[in-house]
Amino acid sequence: MDMQISPITAHETSAERQAHPRPLLGLREAVTLIVGIVVGAGIFKAPALVAGMSAGAGSMFLAWLLGGAVSLAGALCYAELSTAYAHAGGDYHFLQRAYGRAVAFLFGWARYAVITTGSIALLAFVFGDYLARVAPLPGLAPGWSGTLYAGAAVLVLGLLNLHGLRAGSAAQTWLTLLEVGGLLLVAAAALLLPGAAVHTAAQAPAPAAAGHASFGLAMVFVLLTYGGWNEAAYLSAEVRDGAVNMVRSLVLAVLIVTGLYLLVTWSYWHGLGMAALAASPAPAAELMRRAFGRGGEQAIALLVAISSLTSINATMIVGARTGYAMGRDWRPLAWLARWDGRRATPTLAMLVQCGAALLLVGIGAALGGGFRAMVEFTAPVFWLFFLLSGISLFVLRRREPGRARPYRVPLFPLLPLLFCASCAYMLWSSLSYVSSQTLGGLNAAWIGIAVLAAGLLLLAFLHQDEALQDVNQANHDEESR
Repeated sequence: MDMQISPITAHETSAERQAHPRPLLGLREAVTLIVGIVVGAGIFKAPALVAGMSAGAGSMFLAWLLGGAVSLAGALCYAELSTAYAHAGGDYHFLQRAYGRAVAFLFGWARYAVITTGSIALLAFVFGDYLARVAPLPGLAPGWSGTLYAGAAVLVLGLLNLHGLRAGSAAQTWLTLLEVGGLLLVAAAALLLPGAAVHTAAQAPAPAAAGHASFGLAMVFVLLTYGGWNEAAYLSAEVRDGAVNMVRSLVLAVLIVTGLYLLVTWSYWHGLGMAALAASPAPAAELMRRAFGRGGEQAIALLVAISSLTSINATMIVGARTGYAMGRDWRPLAWLARWDGRRATPTLAMLVQCGAALLLVGIGAALGGGFRAMVEFTAPVFWLFFLLSGISLFVLRRREPGRARPYRVPLFPLLPLLFCASCAYMLWSSLSYVSSQTLGGLNAAWIGIAVLAAGLLLLAFLHQDEALQDVNQANHDEESR
């Protein structure tokens, strides 16, 4: 059909040509996104749990150092995958190439519908709960203040990221700087305290339950606290000079996080002592209270709130890319693949993600702690697919030996095997935990099974819909002839 193109239409056509991920992020933005996802509220709680499961200060610091080493091994594996298969779909794309569309879809469904949106909602509740301690809304109970703050966080950050990738990444840079500055303040607080805590720590007996089994459980909490660096894979198509900067951003981010975690753990140990650290439900708040009084506790509450915002923002940016990738692979979901070239963001995928997260905030307000448990019980599903992503490195090396690989993981296959072994251990640990829990009178293991079952039903529907579209297209072509 012949048609004239007006200036506006021409402008839109130019935008359409850019309606796909483009390399707009520099090394700094990539690093701040990864650090922001990894460093969350866990560092304010996990060190106390790890201390209680360690035989002494040496084994405690060893656990955090090993966590950094395992994360670095995994980051190097992802560096090879991300540079060889740069794609906004990240893990989804690796799984699709290694195992086919069905496995990739089940991962994408679990991640986009439950894991990512649930994480955003949970982080929003953490933000709301801690901000309500610092600035409670007048006339409202603390629970309602926290819920309103949680909804506002999702809404504001959602609108910010809908405005564009540059706005979201700029906010991420500032939030991460505030977060890191706050952790450095915690370390400085330990230096202001007298050395009595260290002396007490040296004389404190080792925790009675500490042993090989306890150290293994401590590693579970350590690795959970390090979790999130793999999200860098979703930025692989949007990082400038990705063949070099993807490797640099992953390695730098893991090293920065490892250094911060060791420093913060040292500050807890130095300021509180080993026994008090192991017994403290909130070691950061206790340390800051000792150093600065009531104002220190308020500062920690604000820091946890900022950390939660940092993780929410980064999770929103990378999470929406999963919906975009699924839309690219499945015709019935093609609307999710709509990419705004001028804003450099998957607009509809971001809208659906934010809407789902807001819905989960409402559900969370109704269910309370049951909602948190429901989301946490999907951990085995996450670790299953994380393990499959690690194995995909072996599968794709064997299947596509001629593929250009700008970066190859060193010490192959030892480092990838170490990473896969850690994922398998986390899968086993999470299954053991979930199978021992109940929710609403049912074994919690059914939560993950229900998520995958719902994905299988949706997968069958998508296959049927695509088949129907193919039949209709064939009939249309026949009629045209």
